[in-house]
Amino acid sequence: MSTSETSRFVRLRVELVVEVDDSGDLAASALRRIAEDEHMPAEERLHAETAVKEDDAEALAYLVDPFDLVSELPGVELSQASWSSEQIDYDPDSPDWDPDEDDDDEADEAGDGTGGRGL
Repeated sequence: MSTSETSRFVRLRVELVVEVDDSGDLAASALRRIAEDEHMPAEERLHAETAVKEDDAEALAYLVDPFDLVSELPGVELSQASWSSEQIDYDPDSPDWDPDEDDDDEADEAGDGTGGRGL
């Protein structure tokens, strides 16, 4: 298949589990980011400030920006992004948290035995 026959768009899926060691530090950083946002309406700013003070996942969502992940990559322009965060119960020793568990499903979906990654 030639380059002209393939899509120029690529979906990049990233899943992270982070441990918050200092909720106060996280909230303070998120509050600084909110305060620096000149385009945020006052009503939304008040809601955002309240949310990040009460919920680590909300604070993290205000600090993570998908644009930052790709803005320095040559030949790449971000077309669309969405992200969310939520507090979870996490046990790294549980088989439910196998980081490779989706590989078999993706291989089935791709139908090419490459684990959904292609060759």
